[in-house]
Amino acid sequence: MKYYVGIDLGGTNIVAGVVNEKYEIVSKAKTPTNRPRSAKEICLDMAKMALEAIEKAGLKVTDIESVGVGAPGSVNSDTGVISYSNNLDFHDAPVADYIREVIDLPVYVENDANAAAYGEFVAGSAKGTKDAVCITLGTGVGGGIIIGGKIYSGFNYAGAEIGHTVIEVDGPQCSCGRKGCFEVYSSATGLIRMTKEALVANPDSKMHEMMDGDHVSGRLAFNAMRAGDEAAKGVVDKYIKYLAAGIANTINIFQPEVLCIGGGVCNEGDALLVPLKKLISKEIYAHAGENTKIVIASLGNDAGIIGAAFLGLQK
Repeated sequence: MKYYVGIDLGGTNIVAGVVNEKYEIVSKAKTPTNRPRSAKEICLDMAKMALEAIEKAGLKVTDIESVGVGAPGSVNSDTGVISYSNNLDFHDAPVADYIREVIDLPVYVENDANAAAYGEFVAGSAKGTKDAVCITLGTGVGGGIIIGGKIYSGFNYAGAEIGHTVIEVDGPQCSCGRKGCFEVYSSATGLIRMTKEALVANPDSKMHEMMDGDHVSGRLAFNAMRAGDEAAKGVVDKYIKYLAAGIANTINIFQPEVLCIGGGVCNEGDALLVPLKKLISKEIYAHAGENTKIVIASLGNDAGIIGAAFLGLQK
């Protein structure tokens, strides 16, 4: 049996996992990222978690084929350098080199959304395809593109930023500097913003009484819609309309065999998927016998670990 280590580097936590050749996670180790810290300090903690996960699995470093890291930001996957990550305040950080100072194994580094997409490709909802796109609806909108079995990241390693394609010119301000980005409307953050706007505009909405104190969640509008609230239905309809537009744009460009959607909003099930697929079917350009299959990502938070573990297959 062959074993690999995948590390998911997030702004909140570092999670390392040992993954076997059957794409099964056999052990995990986790520690807070503790920002802000230097790149080297964080990389040393990644190496420490990798060693801890290896020990938990009852293995030695010599039993491991390689180490892979999925990290936010612009990542040069050939050199293992994170050129820039605003979440971590990394600037030209030689991540692979830092980890190799502790663990004498091949180390591969990739953007976290790309790593998660690759996880779905090798072991999840996109398994068995050649071309796939994965879109994660979280704090932002992450994108990962697989073409011919390979991660596509552009000549400068900054590709697949699906969330920063504009779907409404001069729309709300995005953190990237543009206005009206897909991310502004279709992230969980965007859904919460639209819900808050509806709460202000509709003081009689059931959403007020269904809130958890002052907390507005991404689930609130969907829950109130199910209870028959018209204002909540308006929020959900608007959210799905924009999500469908962004997904249809992506399908029209890439025509992947499968498009995976991930993130907490996917837990809404048919309340999201049925109207979403209906809208997308009207907006995609191709009307051939076979069109892109839209599915929910199946690996959850493990996608990044599994995808990172097998980054060596890309090289």
